[in-house]
Amino acid sequence: MFSSALKSFTSNIGSNYSIAPQPSSTSGPWKIFDAKKKSTGKAASVFIFDKKSLEPSASSLGGGRGNSSSVKRAQEEVIDRLKKEASSLARLRHPSVLELAEPIEETRSGGLMFATEQVTVSLAALLAEKDEQERAGRGAGRNSCYVVRGNDGQDEIRELELDELEIQKGLLQIAKGLEFLHQSAKLVHANLTPEAIFVNAKSDWKISGLAFSTPFSDSASSPSLSLSEVLNHDPRLPPTVQLNLDYTSPDFVIDNNINPSADMFSLGLLIIALYNSPHRSPIETHESLSAYRRTFSSSSSVPNQTNNYLSSVPLPKNLSSELLPRLITRRPAQRLNAMEFQQAQYFDNILVSTIRFLDDLPAKTPTEKAQFMRGLAKIMPQFPKTVLERKLLPALLEEMKDRELLAPILLNVFAIIKASPSGKRAFTDKVIPRLRDICLTQGNAKTTAERDPTKEAGLMIVLENMKVVADNCSGKEFRDDILPIIALGLSSPTHAVVDAALSTLPAVLPALDYS
Repeated sequence: MFSSALKSFTSNIGSNYSIAPQPSSTSGPWKIFDAKKKSTGKAASVFIFDKKSLEPSASSLGGGRGNSSSVKRAQEEVIDRLKKEASSLARLRHPSVLELAEPIEETRSGGLMFATEQVTVSLAALLAEKDEQERAGRGAGRNSCYVVRGNDGQDEIRELELDELEIQKGLLQIAKGLEFLHQSAKLVHANLTPEAIFVNAKSDWKISGLAFSTPFSDSASSPSLSLSEVLNHDPRLPPTVQLNLDYTSPDFVIDNNINPSADMFSLGLLIIALYNSPHRSPIETHESLSAYRRTFSSSSSVPNQTNNYLSSVPLPKNLSSELLPRLITRRPAQRLNAMEFQQAQYFDNILVSTIRFLDDLPAKTPTEKAQFMRGLAKIMPQFPKTVLERKLLPALLEEMKDRELLAPILLNVFAIIKASPSGKRAFTDKVIPRLRDICLTQGNAKTTAERDPTKEAGLMIVLENMKVVADNCSGKEFRDDILPIIALGLSSPTHAVVDAALSTLPAVLPALDYS
């Protein structure tokens, strides 16, 4: 079904990308397909919108030509907003905003498509999966598994955890994105919901869903959003293309005021949804403005500390007593802004501090980097394995270009590979190419080793971990990529390196038997 539908979306993206026949996920009105750019082999995600999804049912249409023309106008407004969603990604470049790979295109069938960095799932889909697990009695700590298309074109199973660290890390990333939108772009997101947040291949949380984004009321630009229009639910259109009242601030509904703190109220509701069971907003309006206003007419029906923010499960104390009271509050001036949110006590722990340091690693001094690398091994066992593989490992490999840090980085890399359940894939896909670049392709190997003690220190770490190397690569990979590194060690003028290379024989021989 989807395969034949894809053929109707003739486009530049369709020509330049290999697109999976079935969607890997959905978010709002978009179906999301795993894809790979034909020219580079780089993994991506293609978002596709089918205009037919806007066609109303007979019961919602009523009769009359005038009504038909008004439906068409409403549909055109939706399409314009969806175009804006993708074009906003092109303008708003930030590490916490979903990265656009190809601009939006209109297809012959009237649909829309654009390409982004590879995403694994939307936060909404991840929470829906958690709901299903909890209903089935499989426990809140169970990982969610998703099949995604790798750079090699092969399907791989990607596990996602939604534990406390992942939530804290993700919320920090969203707050950084909101700070950028509010302070630099002078925009309000205006529809911050789980559908608007994506988890990428590194398990980073990214903001998207910018269809309703608008300048705020007291900025230099006038708001482009008419609250009176977008707040009223149109039964002729799918809910997925309309503002979600369950995550909307009273600033919009009651005060008719567009301001950045409205996003912080929405963020508070989203935080509650992360812990709630089922994982949804504590405000349920059933798309009714009158129901929303009734909710805010009584303190007992508004989420607050007294009623556990209407969550069905207890919330972490530092959330319910310190952070949420500064987000879920009626007065915008009393809410934390996005920068203040990032400084909250809720984020004050060693694991979050480590990830924050890692995000800022390129800006750190050589001394700070060296101290960090030495201390990382001590706290590594506390990290979820998915964070080790998807967050820490790529960041460490990127820093291998700093020769002074090569040895301590490699020690941490091998520790991650040993701890990771999917260490073999990570080693093959990510580590071997970096070892090849560092050891074999940067000038003449022997002369480089003679004049580069930092490279020899790194080579020693590789040789001392040859058992880990052999356990995590195929015979062909060992012969083609690892044996030349061992040969480099054997030809070293440094006796300790030669001895280390010779000591790899117990790991080398079994590996060669299977090649």
